[in-house]
Amino acid sequence: MRTFYAAETALHSPNVFMLRGRLAPNEERAERAERLLTGLARLGLTPDEPAAAPAASLAAVHSPRYLDFLETAHAAWSQLPNAGDEVLANTQPRLADATYPASIVGRAGWHVGDHGSPIGAGTWQGARRAADTAVAAAEVTATGAPAYALCRPPGHHAARETAGGHCFLNNAAIAAEVLIAKGARPAILDIDVHHGNGTQSIFYERGDVLFVSIHTDPSVFYPFFNGYARECGTGAGEGANINMPLPLRAGDEPWLAAIRTALGHIETFGADSLVLSLGLDVHASDPLGGMSVTTEGIGRAGEILGGTGLPTALIQEGGYLSEPLTDNIAAFLGGFMETAR
Repeated sequence: MRTFYAAETALHSPNVFMLRGRLAPNEERAERAERLLTGLARLGLTPDEPAAAPAASLAAVHSPRYLDFLETAHAAWSQLPNAGDEVLANTQPRLADATYPASIVGRAGWHVGDHGSPIGAGTWQGARRAADTAVAAAEVTATGAPAYALCRPPGHHAARETAGGHCFLNNAAIAAEVLIAKGARPAILDIDVHHGNGTQSIFYERGDVLFVSIHTDPSVFYPFFNGYARECGTGAGEGANINMPLPLRAGDEPWLAAIRTALGHIETFGADSLVLSLGLDVHASDPLGGMSVTTEGIGRAGEILGGTGLPTALIQEGGYLSEPLTDNIAAFLGGFMETAR
C-alpha cells in the first residue's frame, strides 16, 4: 500500500490549548507523527513525499478569504503591539447579520471556532503540506488502489471557512473532491472519536457524497453542537448525512457494530470509493478520553474496512500522545492490508 507523509507538517507546533478554563499544553504535537511513522516502519511501509497539490484542490473546499487568512494571519498578528506567539481568537461572531471585519483580531474570531487551534508561524505550511498528503493519497485511490495519508494537523473539524478542534484544512473533504473530479462517487466514513462536524457542514446540502460519522455522543463530548442522529442533510443532501453517536467510553463491540452498519449504508448509497477519516483517538488510553476501544478492536476495524473491496484513501485524523499509538496504527493498517483486495 502506498503511504504519504510530508516532514514540513512538523512546522505546525502549537503550544497552548484552553482546557476547562486553563491554558494547557496542546495535544496536537509533532511527536504524534513520529509515533505513527514508527508504526508504518513496523509494517515495512516507507512513506513517499507528496507533491505540492494545485491550489484548486484547496479552493474546491475552502473559501478564498479563509485560505488567505490562514496564509497571512500569523504575520499580521505579529504586527500587533504586545502580540503573543500564536493567533488565538478572543471574540467570535454569533449573529446572522455579522459583518466580516478588517482587523486581524476580528478575522481570527471569524475564522477560528474555538481555543484549541492556535495559529503559529509554521501552521499554514504544515496544514498545506498535510492537504498535499491527502491529495496524493486520493490520486492513488482514483486509480483503484488504497493509500494512506499521514496528515498532521488533522482536518475533519475544519469547515469551509472555519478552523477548530486542531484542524485548519479539511483533508478528507479535499480528498473526496479529488475523487469526484475524476468521476467517482465517494463516501466518507469518519471513525474518529469526535464527530466530523467540518466535513458534515461542507457536504450537508449535497447528494453526490455520503457522509457517515461514528463518534462519541456530542451532548457530552466535543464538538457538542453537531453530530446528532437527527442531522440527515438538507436539500439535495437529504439522507446523505448519517450520524451514529455512541455512549461515552463505548468499547470494541458497539464501535465495530457501528462500522458494519455504516458499511451497509455505504453499499446502499452505491459508493465506488471510500475516504476514511481514521481517528485512533478511540483508544482507551487516548488523553482525550472519549471511547474505550482496544488495540485489538482497532485491528479488527482495519480488517473489516480492508475487506470492503472499495478503493480507499485513508486520511489520518486524531490519535494523540499515548504509549499505544504506534501499536494502534500498526494494528489498523496491518488488518486493513491483510483483507484488502
